[in-house]
Amino acid sequence: MKILAFSDLHLARRAAEGLVQASADADLVIGAGDFCNMRRGLDQAMELLSGIAAPMLLVPGNAESAEELRAAAGPGATVLHGEGLEIGGLRIFGLGGGIPPTPFGDWSFDLTEAAAEAMLARCDAADILITHSPPKGVADRTSAGMSVGSPAIHAAIARVQPRLALCGHIHDCWGGHGAIGTTEVVNLGPAGTWFEVAP
Repeated sequence: MKILAFSDLHLARRAAEGLVQASADADLVIGAGDFCNMRRGLDQAMELLSGIAAPMLLVPGNAESAEELRAAAGPGATVLHGEGLEIGGLRIFGLGGGIPPTPFGDWSFDLTEAAAEAMLARCDAADILITHSPPKGVADRTSAGMSVGSPAIHAAIARVQPRLALCGHIHDCWGGHGAIGTTEVVNLGPAGTWFEVAP
């Protein structure tokens, strides 16, 4: 299965146009959160992506809540937040939000580590894990060198060992990658990254 994955669109029109164009070759498109800015412009963001004909799997970022994303997503999109599904023979689980909570204030859609751990406990097996936030210690460093990822996500990856763990959130690490056990971890960014994953 040819998968086009991205994160942190933040209403960037040029990036959205590139994703729509590239998606013509995709069997599946994955969006790992932060489609809009500060809970504003989500309908506009979904309109920018409306030319994507392939099935889409989306998780909320900290810039939009799960409920807001479900309400705004188009008919070809499925929102995952603490749940999974099987598509094309691949088991995929998703969890959105800023984990651990961000310093950005009341507008940010965040989860505590304990809440994230409880939701990730529902994932017994997955080929792909989609989270908005990165795992602690991998593709999670700010420009100041601080590791700000989630221990709960790291622990879930270590336990489940999906083939891919896809995330975003930390803009300074867009394109960053690493491994947790046998799992490849990739911080996506808005340009779009291609993966080919067999069932």
